Amino acid sequence: MSGGVDSTFVAWKVKELGLRPLAVHLDNCWDSELAVHNIEKVLKKLDIDLYTHVLDWEEFKDLQIAFLKASTPEIEIPTDHAIIAVLYKAAEREGVRYVLRGANVATECILPSAWSQGHWDFKYIKYIHKKYGTKKLKSYPHITFLKRIYYKTIKRIIEFNILNYLDYNKKEAMKIISEKLGWENYGGKHYESIYTRFYQGYILPVKFGFDKRKAHLSTLICSGQISRDDALEIIKKDPYPSEELKLQDKEYVIKKLGLSPEEFTNIMKMPAKKFCDYPSYSNSWWYSFIWNLYKKIKNIP
Repeated sequence: MSGGVDSTFVAWKVKELGLRPLAVHLDNCWDSELAVHNIEKVLKKLDIDLYTHVLDWEEFKDLQIAFLKASTPEIEIPTDHAIIAVLYKAAEREGVRYVLRGANVATECILPSAWSQGHWDFKYIKYIHKKYGTKKLKSYPHITFLKRIYYKTIKRIIEFNILNYLDYNKKEAMKIISEKLGWENYGGKHYESIYTRFYQGYILPVKFGFDKRKAHLSTLICSGQISRDDALEIIKKDPYPSEELKLQDKEYVIKKLGLSPEEFTNIMKMPAKKFCDYPSYSNSWWYSFIWNLYKKIKNIP
């Protein structure tokens, strides 16, 4: 439960279906005030219990800086991986077999792999932290390759993207959760996080030349939720709602990470690298063999 559109709509839908969900939230210390307000208000109205896992800030900050220094576009992997780990650990602890997420093909299925990959890959995360980090990862939630197999085969935990089984329309979803739950719009996809907003609105386009809005809008075009002409008009605008907010976020992020403006500038000037430039499970022959064998046994396409 992030406070964003997709997870909020999932919460509303599962309650409408008569299920008894437990909401799980990862607090990586970057939540915007509006995101926190949305989560509290929505879950209170829906009468859903909330489990929040708060990351060790000093440890997580070190990991985030390590990824910035690694100079790959997967800067949000530390958060994304921790979310997955916390979800599965919560499911195991509560004896729940189903993990419901807001991921869906209607609004976010298009994304070049060069822009973001390795969400499950703890070997990739561990190597980057070992190379560029300074602290030990003592409490960081993570899932190794073998743990992933354990969750899926022994514990039989199933990740179910419920929005893929609905006629999911983002504009209609926003209208429903605004009217019924008092949800407030935060101005952009995944912008409920200050760090994600800065990452997608500044770091990616400035350093790597990637504008994630192209991927998001392309998906909406393919699902018939927006016209190509309208999408092109949106792309003409800056990813940030305002120049003032961009400068404010930049100052806030640099200060919160404990970097000097000069250090951050030097990081932004470092040559861009790719996921394949670092060791990972995905780049190991044995990983491909075992994972393909597992999918064949489970009849997973």
